[in-house]
Amino acid sequence: MKAQTIGRVLLGSAMVGAGVLHLTTQRQEFQAQVPDWFPIDEDLTVVGSGVVEIALGGAFVALPKHRRTIGALLAAFFVAIFPGNIAQYVEGTDAFGLDTDRARFVRLFFQPVLVLWALWAGGLLGRRAGKREEQRRDALATEEVDVHE
Repeated sequence: MKAQTIGRVLLGSAMVGAGVLHLTTQRQEFQAQVPDWFPIDEDLTVVGSGVVEIALGGAFVALPKHRRTIGALLAAFFVAIFPGNIAQYVEGTDAFGLDTDRARFVRLFFQPVLVLWALWAGGLLGRRAGKREEQRRDALATEEVDVHE
């Protein structure tokens, strides 16, 4: 099995697990991470993000032919929730054992890793991704020539 496939399955499975935790045993911990300024109810935010995590994670595992699209959506999701991580640091909110400014600060550096992981596992980064895109464009160009002849 390719490293990228293993990475995709691991990330997708982790997302499903995190989503389930949003809806069950860790719901209050996740609510504590919703910034005070966020305009949607904390519980609704946690439930909604949990459902999105389960859907994206499950799709990333179960739909390998759509891994590029799902990888891009996962990366966008990680970017979208990053302000919550920043707010947790700025507001000094304790959750998930992040009970010091240093721990909350260090956590901020893991979000870009998740973005890159989603892009890589989705086949959107690296030499092969560029080569595949080039092959796709060449194939489309060939189809256009055949259609116009």
